[in-house]
Amino acid sequence: MSSEYLTTKGYDAAIPIHAVSHTGLKHWLETLSPAQSRWVRDNNFTGDKNDILKLAGADGGLAAVAFGLGASDDLTDPWAIASVVKNLPNGQYRLMDDKAPSLEPIIWALAQYKFDHYLKKKNSRNAVLVLKDKHNLKEITAIISAITLVRDLVNTPTCDMGPSHLSAVMKDLSGRHGADFSETLGRDLLHKGFNAIHAVGRAATNQPRLLDMVWGRMDAPKVTLVGKGVCFDTGGLDIKPSGGMRIMKKDMGGAAHTLGLAQLIMESGLDIRLRLLIPAVENNISGDAFRPGDIIKTYKGTTVEVDNTDAEGRLVLCDALALASEDNPDLILDFATLTGAARVAMGPAIVPFFTDDDALARSLAQYSESENDPVWRLPLYAPYAPGLKSDCADLNNMGSGPYGGAIMAALFLKHFVDRPEKWVHFDVFAWNMTDQPGRPKGGEAMGLRTVFAYLKSRFCK
Repeated sequence: MSSEYLTTKGYDAAIPIHAVSHTGLKHWLETLSPAQSRWVRDNNFTGDKNDILKLAGADGGLAAVAFGLGASDDLTDPWAIASVVKNLPNGQYRLMDDKAPSLEPIIWALAQYKFDHYLKKKNSRNAVLVLKDKHNLKEITAIISAITLVRDLVNTPTCDMGPSHLSAVMKDLSGRHGADFSETLGRDLLHKGFNAIHAVGRAATNQPRLLDMVWGRMDAPKVTLVGKGVCFDTGGLDIKPSGGMRIMKKDMGGAAHTLGLAQLIMESGLDIRLRLLIPAVENNISGDAFRPGDIIKTYKGTTVEVDNTDAEGRLVLCDALALASEDNPDLILDFATLTGAARVAMGPAIVPFFTDDDALARSLAQYSESENDPVWRLPLYAPYAPGLKSDCADLNNMGSGPYGGAIMAALFLKHFVDRPEKWVHFDVFAWNMTDQPGRPKGGEAMGLRTVFAYLKSRFCK
């Protein structure tokens, strides 16, 4: 996708785009021809935020574009450029005020994203941004490709993105980058002890599976990604209402994030030993569905009483996290569309994360700010852990009350990680509720740029 919308050729000939603030308006007018200045005034363009004005040249063609910043002299909202892109005819453009050289090209391309796989009329937009040599086009392209992959995977309906389809995506990704791929399927999950993954997915026709990919030098630092791959979530026998079930194709959003991040890591050539684990299931309903009150012996050996079948994400993740811990990696990162409580606490756009590593948390916060990609630390508050006790098993898959649901889920997962000081859990939403410039309604990558920036800084000296 990015190659369609970005280039480094033809910068001087490209149509200029000017960001104009209230205070910069006078100076900008002085650079225009008398006819253009009159056009600006006749159209009452004053540099108000998100105002857009197109200027014609002597031949009547488009000569320049201006958009307003409002009262600020600086482009404080990098997504503002997305509003401009949506209003441009096809052609080549250059930004005259490149305030965020790494982010604005990403936003430029994402502003032209449309999930049109099932539409007869395909996206025909082709506004191309011409970059100066200072841009790292290879990395920018890799980031856009990763975000596009996440969006496409989440947006694809479960009829075409069930566990077997997710397996095919990961197998293809492995083949393109020379990684090793394997999967444990159906009843073989039971033979290897992945009872929780099997229990959640056994009611579906599309069999449950654990996907496993390994890439990179044997002796490089080990980074393991774990993604929740619940390709559809009915809630199980604790069935969701229809409104809550409507967008549950996105419940594999954690898996989509890890696939996008893995692709980005491999395309960027980070010197790490990467492992990606995805438990891929549908939480469906049939005569073989797991039930409230069932007790499952997990891969770690811990027994878990099922209090609610709609808390299935933590069940499939617990087996994968226990397996991930066996390699003693330097870092485990899991991504999951896990709790509604995270949305209540943070809203749909901010990704809460949990870790016991204070230095790592500070770094993520710093990169979140610099990347304009919001994540926020929530506590692994140990005094809440007794709420996970069960009368007849080692753990309950739900907390004892209605409060702190995101924390309770994170504490449940922490039990299955051998070295939690080397683990981070991201509770992502993976979805835009409404259309915004550059962020259309539907699947979304959240926190991905933050995490990649951190990994690049830590593992690429």
